[in-house]
Amino acid sequence: MPALPVAPPAPRIAPLQPPFDASMQQRLEKMTPPGAPNILALFRLLAINPVLAERMTGWGAYLLGRHATLPLREREVVIDRVCALCGAEYEWGVHVAAFEQSAGFTPPQTAAIARADGDLSCLPARDQLLVRMVDELHERCDVSDALWAELAREWTAPQLIELLVLAGWYRALSYVCRVARVPLEDWQARFAAN
Repeated sequence: MPALPVAPPAPRIAPLQPPFDASMQQRLEKMTPPGAPNILALFRLLAINPVLAERMTGWGAYLLGRHATLPLREREVVIDRVCALCGAEYEWGVHVAAFEQSAGFTPPQTAAIARADGDLSCLPARDQLLVRMVDELHERCDVSDALWAELAREWTAPQLIELLVLAGWYRALSYVCRVARVPLEDWQARFAAN
């Protein structure tokens, strides 16, 4: 994980700012999870391309919603590791702030998932498998036969497909966050200084 800059860089594409017209307000509210403290900067950025944002809303709702086949903790292990490896502090920090407690992570577990060289011994075995999967996907865009066999003993075929798509989805979101330089939320978690 890269060291923190003194101040986050200025956005390359500035998210939309209120006031929004009625149609945009409705679209942004639809994208925002219940209980969120504000309309996220990422959603205000994506709304610059309203057709794309509308299509993404359904997909994101599936991966994070009740129809997904993965438990919250397993989903968040994958998301947090992908975002951390990609250096996407925005998306990592929003997920840690929103889900760390409900996913049952301890601070040492969150730190281990966030660091490429983190000591994973504090994680349960299933979490460690997911971290290894994300690491191999990140490094090789593939998973070794040996790791695949371990994964297939723990997750069903539909869940394995969902794990792969989840990792890819959050890699794509990490690209958007990093390249567009989405401004950080004032309530989100931050990467620890190296």
